[in-house]
Amino acid sequence: MRKSRIAGGLAAVLGADSAAHLYWTTGATWPAGDAAGLSQAVLGADVPFTPPVLVPLAAVLAGGAALVLAQGGLVRLPAPAALPRWGTRAVAAGLTLRAAAGLVWATGTGMETGSVFYALNVALYTPLCLAAAAAAWHLGRA
Repeated sequence: MRKSRIAGGLAAVLGADSAAHLYWTTGATWPAGDAAGLSQAVLGADVPFTPPVLVPLAAVLAGGAALVLAQGGLVRLPAPAALPRWGTRAVAAGLTLRAAAGLVWATGTGMETGSVFYALNVALYTPLCLAAAAAAWHLGRA
């Protein structure tokens, strides 16, 4: 039961992130006022929020969510049995890398400490990535 709850929670986070990326492909910029503000808040840099950039990210996130759900025993995928375990480990590795970058940015290295991104990174992005990475590593060991 615990394994399925961890998988469901982690897949929900990945799925929500995927949905946000798909939402932004429409040209919407919520929660920011414009595309430049969205890019600065989410990435701390000026990056185009266009479908060629966003759709592959959304697909990777959705695929990761599906693999996590399969590893948790919540869905069955028509794939080799080892794929969900290794896919979940790949999700864990990606989240660990993002969390590590977030920890570096939290020190102010390469980052404007008064920016919206800095505040969001310290308060939301990095803690969420650390927790999600821990959950994915735990699930990937099962």
